[in-house]
Amino acid sequence: MVFVKSQRTKAYFKRFQVKYKRRRAGKTDYRARIRLTTQDKNKYNTPKYRFVIAYATLAGDIVLAAAYSHELPRYGLKVGLTNYAAAYCTGLLLARRLLQRMELDSQYEGNVEASGEDYNVEAGEGRRPFRALLDVGLVRTTTGNRVFGALKGVLDGGLDIPHSDKRFAGFSKEDKSLNAETHRKYIFGGHVTDYMKQLREDEPEKYQSHFSSFLKEGVEPEHLADLYAKVHAAIRADPSIQYTEKKVPKEKRSWKMKKLSYDERKANLIARISSLNQEEEEE
Repeated sequence: MVFVKSQRTKAYFKRFQVKYKRRRAGKTDYRARIRLTTQDKNKYNTPKYRFVIAYATLAGDIVLAAAYSHELPRYGLKVGLTNYAAAYCTGLLLARRLLQRMELDSQYEGNVEASGEDYNVEAGEGRRPFRALLDVGLVRTTTGNRVFGALKGVLDGGLDIPHSDKRFAGFSKEDKSLNAETHRKYIFGGHVTDYMKQLREDEPEKYQSHFSSFLKEGVEPEHLADLYAKVHAAIRADPSIQYTEKKVPKEKRSWKMKKLSYDERKANLIARISSLNQEEEEE
C-alpha cells in the first residue's frame, strides 16, 4: 500500500486568492484595463477617455456618450445592423454625438467623404480634438473585425484615437499597406452586395430566405451603397439622442404573493375539502 502525502496544506488554502468576479466570468481583461486607466499623478485627476466612450474613477466608470446599432433605423438603415458597414455607421454616430455634446462638432467635421483611406484629425485653432484610447474589451483583434469598422467611423467622425491601419478591412500583409478601395467597399457594404448578387443567381430560394428582411424593406443589392451614403449624411445632420417615451402602466402588477389572514386560509381549506368530497361523491 502506497500513501501519497498532500502537498497543499491548510495554510495554502488560507493564502489562496480567487480572481476578480468579472475575470472569472470572462467579461473584463484587467491586464489591458490597468494600462488603459492608469494615469500619471501629476495630471491632477485628468481622466483618460476610452473609446466606449467612458473614463474610470475610484467610484466606477463614467460614460460620456453611447451609440447603438439599433438606433440606425431612425437614420434609414432598417436591416443589416451587425455587419462592418453598420459598425462604421455606429462609430460615426458616437463620434458626432460626443462632439456635439462637447460643442466641438462645428470645429472638427472629420472626414466627410468616406474614401477608405486612413484618416487622422488635425488640431485646429482653439480647443484640441477630443482624444480617446481604443478599448476592445475581450474582442479578438483580427484583421477586418467589426470593432475596427466602428473605429474607422469614429476617426472619420472627428475623434483623435491612436491607431494603426493594419487591422482595417483591405490591409494586405504581403504589401504591408491598406487598399483604400477595398476598405471603402466594406464601409459601403460592398461585400454584402457581392454575396447578395451571387446568392440571387446561384441559389434563389436561399436568397429569398436569407435576405427576407432586406426584401421586405425593398433593399436591393444594387442600391445598398446609396443607402449607406444617405445614412452617413443623416447621422451628420442630427446625431442627438432621441429618448423613448415610457408610459406608466394602467394597472400596477405585482409578482409577490399576498399574505393571507387566518380566516382566508381557513376558508380556502374548507373550499378544497368540499371540492374533494364532491369529486368522490361523483365517482
